[in-house]
Amino acid sequence: MPAHKLCAVIPVYNHGATVAAVHAQLAAQDLPCVLVDDGSEPGCAAALDALAALPRTHLVRRAVNGGKGAAVQDGLRAAAALGYTHALQVDADGQHALPDAAAFARASRAQPLAVICGAPVYGDDVPRSRLYGRWLTRIWVWINTLSLDIPDAMCGFRVYPLTQVLPVIDGARVGHRMDFDIAILVRLHWRGVAMAWLPTRVVYPEGGISHFKGLRDNLLISRMHARLFFGMLGRSPALLWRRLARGPRP
Repeated sequence: MPAHKLCAVIPVYNHGATVAAVHAQLAAQDLPCVLVDDGSEPGCAAALDALAALPRTHLVRRAVNGGKGAAVQDGLRAAAALGYTHALQVDADGQHALPDAAAFARASRAQPLAVICGAPVYGDDVPRSRLYGRWLTRIWVWINTLSLDIPDAMCGFRVYPLTQVLPVIDGARVGHRMDFDIAILVRLHWRGVAMAWLPTRVVYPEGGISHFKGLRDNLLISRMHARLFFGMLGRSPALLWRRLARGPRP
Protein backbone atom coordinates (compact mmCIF):
# COMPACT_ATOMS: atom_id res chain seq x y z
CA MET A 1 0.00 0.00 0.00
CA PRO A 2 1.33 3.53 -0.75
CA ALA A 3 2.65 5.67 2.09
CA HIS A 4 -0.09 7.16 4.24
CA LYS A 5 -0.68 10.74 3.04
CA LEU A 6 -3.48 12.53 4.85
CA CYS A 7 -5.16 15.83 4.06
CA ALA A 8 -8.30 17.54 5.34
CA VAL A 9 -11.30 18.08 3.05
CA ILE A 10 -13.49 21.01 4.14
CA PRO A 11 -16.80 21.69 2.34
CA VAL A 12 -17.64 25.39 2.63
CA TYR A 13 -20.88 27.23 1.96
CA ASN A 14 -20.98 30.79 3.32
CA HIS A 15 -18.81 29.95 6.34
CA GLY A 16 -16.60 32.99 5.85
CA ALA A 17 -16.68 33.83 9.57
CA THR A 18 -15.42 30.42 10.73
CA VAL A 19 -13.47 28.68 7.98
CA ALA A 20 -10.20 30.57 8.58
CA ALA A 21 -10.07 29.39 12.21
CA VAL A 22 -10.82 25.81 11.15
CA HIS A 23 -8.07 25.97 8.52
CA ALA A 24 -5.60 27.46 11.01
CA GLN A 25 -6.17 24.70 13.56
CA LEU A 26 -5.66 22.00 10.97
CA ALA A 27 -2.59 23.68 9.46
CA ALA A 28 -1.10 23.93 12.96
CA GLN A 29 -1.31 20.12 13.09
CA ASP A 30 0.59 19.91 9.78
CA LEU A 31 -2.51 18.87 7.84
CA PRO A 32 -2.76 20.06 4.22
CA CYS A 33 -6.26 21.32 3.38
CA VAL A 34 -8.53 20.91 0.38
CA LEU A 35 -11.21 23.61 0.59
CA VAL A 36 -14.35 23.16 -1.49
CA ASP A 37 -16.30 26.34 -2.18
CA ASP A 38 -19.84 25.12 -2.78
CA GLY A 39 -21.11 28.27 -4.51
CA SER A 40 -20.56 30.66 -1.59
CA GLU A 41 -21.45 34.36 -1.64
CA PRO A 42 -18.67 36.83 -2.62
CA GLY A 43 -17.47 37.61 0.90
CA CYS A 44 -16.88 33.97 1.75
CA ALA A 45 -15.39 33.32 -1.69
CA ALA A 46 -12.87 36.11 -1.08
CA ALA A 47 -11.94 34.60 2.30
CA LEU A 48 -11.34 31.26 0.58
CA ASP A 49 -9.17 32.91 -2.07
CA ALA A 50 -7.00 34.33 0.72
CA LEU A 51 -6.68 30.92 2.35
CA ALA A 52 -5.85 29.30 -0.97
CA ALA A 53 -2.75 31.51 -1.18
CA LEU A 54 -1.36 29.85 1.96
CA PRO A 55 1.02 26.86 1.78
CA ARG A 56 -0.38 23.36 1.35
CA THR A 57 -3.89 24.63 0.68
CA HIS A 58 -5.86 23.75 -2.43
CA LEU A 59 -9.17 25.33 -3.42
CA VAL A 60 -11.87 23.57 -5.44
CA ARG A 61 -14.58 25.92 -6.62
CA ARG A 62 -18.08 24.80 -7.57
CA ALA A 63 -19.99 27.27 -9.75
CA VAL A 64 -23.32 26.67 -7.98
CA ASN A 65 -24.32 25.27 -4.62
CA GLY A 66 -24.87 21.53 -4.86
CA GLY A 67 -24.96 20.49 -1.22
CA LYS A 68 -22.54 19.24 1.39
CA GLY A 69 -22.37 15.74 -0.05
CA ALA A 70 -21.55 16.98 -3.54
CA ALA A 71 -18.84 19.26 -2.13
CA VAL A 72 -17.27 16.46 -0.08
CA GLN A 73 -17.23 14.16 -3.09
CA ASP A 74 -15.49 16.79 -5.22
CA GLY A 75 -13.00 17.32 -2.40
CA LEU A 76 -12.24 13.60 -2.10
CA ARG A 77 -11.63 13.33 -5.83
CA ALA A 78 -9.36 16.39 -5.73
CA ALA A 79 -7.45 14.94 -2.77
CA ALA A 80 -6.75 11.75 -4.71
CA ALA A 81 -5.66 13.74 -7.78
CA LEU A 82 -3.23 15.66 -5.56
CA GLY A 83 -1.63 12.41 -4.41
CA TYR A 84 -3.21 11.99 -0.99
CA THR A 85 -4.24 8.51 0.15
CA HIS A 86 -6.58 9.54 2.98
CA ALA A 87 -8.84 12.49 3.71
CA LEU A 88 -10.21 13.83 6.99
CA GLN A 89 -13.68 15.25 6.38
CA VAL A 90 -14.23 18.34 8.55
CA ASP A 91 -17.14 20.77 8.75
CA ALA A 92 -16.31 24.44 8.20
CA ASP A 93 -18.58 25.77 10.96
CA GLY A 94 -16.37 24.96 13.95
CA GLN A 95 -18.60 22.20 15.36
CA HIS A 96 -15.86 19.59 15.48
CA ALA A 97 -13.20 19.20 18.16
CA LEU A 98 -10.27 19.83 15.84
CA PRO A 99 -7.57 18.90 18.40
CA ASP A 100 -8.91 15.34 17.96
CA ALA A 101 -7.63 15.36 14.37
CA ALA A 102 -4.26 14.08 15.63
CA ALA A 103 -5.91 11.04 17.21
CA PHE A 104 -7.88 10.39 14.01
CA ALA A 105 -4.64 10.57 12.00
CA ARG A 106 -2.89 8.10 14.31
CA ALA A 107 -5.82 5.70 14.13
CA SER A 108 -5.84 5.94 10.34
CA ARG A 109 -2.12 5.20 10.12
CA ALA A 110 -2.64 2.16 12.35
CA GLN A 111 -5.60 0.93 10.26
CA PRO A 112 -5.04 2.40 6.79
CA LEU A 113 -7.89 0.46 5.13
CA ALA A 114 -10.47 1.46 7.74
CA VAL A 115 -12.78 4.45 7.91
CA ILE A 116 -12.05 6.28 11.17
CA CYS A 117 -15.40 7.66 12.32
CA GLY A 118 -16.31 10.21 14.94
CA ALA A 119 -18.59 8.93 17.68
CA PRO A 120 -20.16 12.23 18.76
CA VAL A 121 -20.28 13.33 22.38
CA TYR A 122 -22.90 16.04 22.88
CA GLY A 123 -23.30 18.72 25.50
CA ASP A 124 -26.34 20.64 26.66
CA ASP A 125 -26.14 22.88 23.58
CA VAL A 126 -27.37 20.18 21.18
CA PRO A 127 -30.88 20.87 19.83
CA ARG A 128 -33.35 18.21 20.97
CA SER A 129 -34.73 17.87 17.45
CA ARG A 130 -31.29 16.91 16.14
CA LEU A 131 -30.88 14.26 18.83
CA TYR A 132 -34.27 12.69 18.04
CA GLY A 133 -33.48 12.69 14.33
CA ARG A 134 -30.15 10.98 14.97
CA TRP A 135 -31.82 8.23 16.96
CA LEU A 136 -34.27 7.58 14.15
CA THR A 137 -31.44 7.45 11.63
CA ARG A 138 -29.47 5.14 13.92
CA ILE A 139 -32.35 2.65 13.93
CA TRP A 140 -32.68 2.79 10.15
CA VAL A 141 -28.94 2.29 9.71
CA TRP A 142 -29.05 -0.76 11.96
CA ILE A 143 -31.89 -2.14 9.84
CA ASN A 144 -30.12 -1.37 6.57
CA THR A 145 -26.87 -3.01 7.67
CA LEU A 146 -28.53 -5.86 9.63
CA SER A 147 -26.09 -5.03 12.41
CA LEU A 148 -25.27 -2.63 15.22
CA ASP A 149 -21.86 -1.91 13.70
CA ILE A 150 -22.54 1.79 12.99
CA PRO A 151 -23.38 3.68 16.19
CA ASP A 152 -23.66 7.06 14.41
CA ALA A 153 -23.84 7.73 10.68
CA MET A 154 -24.35 11.49 10.75
CA CYS A 155 -21.16 12.85 12.30
CA GLY A 156 -19.18 14.41 9.45
CA PHE A 157 -15.81 14.12 11.21
CA ARG A 158 -14.13 11.04 9.78
CA VAL A 159 -11.08 9.81 7.85
CA TYR A 160 -11.71 8.06 4.55
CA PRO A 161 -9.18 5.78 2.84
CA LEU A 162 -9.55 7.06 -0.70
CA THR A 163 -8.99 3.67 -2.35
CA GLN A 164 -12.06 2.43 -0.51
CA VAL A 165 -14.39 5.40 -0.83
CA LEU A 166 -13.81 6.63 -4.39
CA PRO A 167 -15.24 3.52 -6.12
CA VAL A 168 -18.39 3.94 -4.02
CA ILE A 169 -18.98 7.62 -4.74
CA ASP A 170 -18.27 7.06 -8.43
CA GLY A 171 -20.48 4.00 -8.75
CA ALA A 172 -23.44 4.38 -6.41
CA ARG A 173 -26.10 6.87 -5.37
CA VAL A 174 -24.77 8.37 -2.16
CA GLY A 175 -26.67 11.66 -2.05
CA HIS A 176 -25.52 15.22 -2.62
CA ARG A 177 -26.72 16.92 0.56
CA MET A 178 -27.05 15.90 4.22
CA ASP A 179 -27.96 12.36 3.16
CA PHE A 180 -24.39 11.72 1.99
CA ASP A 181 -22.83 11.05 5.41
CA ILE A 182 -25.37 8.30 6.07
CA ALA A 183 -25.39 6.66 2.66
CA ILE A 184 -21.63 6.44 2.27
CA LEU A 185 -21.15 4.62 5.59
CA VAL A 186 -23.93 2.13 4.88
CA ARG A 187 -22.56 1.38 1.42
CA LEU A 188 -19.01 1.02 2.74
CA HIS A 189 -20.35 -1.37 5.38
CA TRP A 190 -22.06 -3.42 2.67
CA ARG A 191 -18.66 -3.78 1.01
CA GLY A 192 -17.09 -5.02 4.23
CA VAL A 193 -14.89 -1.95 4.76
CA ALA A 194 -13.55 -1.86 8.31
CA MET A 195 -14.61 1.02 10.58
CA ALA A 196 -13.19 2.32 13.86
CA TRP A 197 -14.89 4.79 16.20
CA LEU A 198 -13.32 7.57 18.25
CA PRO A 199 -15.31 9.65 20.75
CA THR A 200 -15.26 13.34 19.83
CA ARG A 201 -17.03 16.38 21.22
CA VAL A 202 -19.54 18.12 18.94
CA VAL A 203 -20.63 21.66 19.77
CA TYR A 204 -23.47 23.84 18.55
CA PRO A 205 -22.13 27.38 18.99
CA GLU A 206 -24.64 30.13 19.65
CA GLY A 207 -25.28 32.01 16.43
CA GLY A 208 -23.59 29.29 14.39
CA ILE A 209 -24.53 28.77 10.74
CA SER A 210 -26.40 25.55 9.99
CA HIS A 211 -27.42 24.63 6.47
CA PHE A 212 -29.59 21.75 7.64
CA LYS A 213 -33.05 22.46 6.22
CA GLY A 214 -35.55 20.58 8.34
CA LEU A 215 -38.20 19.67 5.78
CA ARG A 216 -35.99 19.31 2.70
CA ASP A 217 -33.15 17.42 4.35
CA ASN A 218 -35.38 15.15 6.41
CA LEU A 219 -37.23 14.22 3.23
CA LEU A 220 -33.93 13.52 1.47
CA ILE A 221 -32.71 11.43 4.38
CA SER A 222 -35.99 9.51 4.53
CA ARG A 223 -35.78 8.79 0.81
CA MET A 224 -32.17 7.66 1.24
CA HIS A 225 -33.17 5.28 4.06
CA ALA A 226 -35.87 3.80 1.83
CA ARG A 227 -33.45 3.35 -1.07
CA LEU A 228 -30.90 1.72 1.22
CA PHE A 229 -33.59 -0.57 2.67
CA PHE A 230 -34.41 -2.00 -0.73
CA GLY A 231 -30.70 -2.29 -1.47
CA MET A 232 -30.26 -4.18 1.79
CA LEU A 233 -32.98 -6.70 0.89
CA GLY A 234 -30.99 -7.99 -2.06
CA ARG A 235 -27.81 -8.11 0.01
CA SER A 236 -29.39 -9.60 3.13
CA PRO A 237 -28.16 -13.19 2.60
CA ALA A 238 -24.56 -12.00 2.27
CA LEU A 239 -24.90 -9.61 5.21
CA LEU A 240 -26.38 -12.31 7.44
CA TRP A 241 -23.72 -14.80 6.37
CA ARG A 242 -21.03 -12.27 7.24
CA ARG A 243 -22.51 -11.89 10.71
CA LEU A 244 -22.60 -15.65 11.21
CA ALA A 245 -19.04 -16.07 9.96
CA ARG A 246 -17.82 -13.35 12.28
CA GLY A 247 -19.42 -14.97 15.27
CA PRO A 248 -20.61 -13.27 18.46
CA ARG A 249 -18.91 -10.00 19.28
CA PRO A 250 -16.88 -9.90 22.51
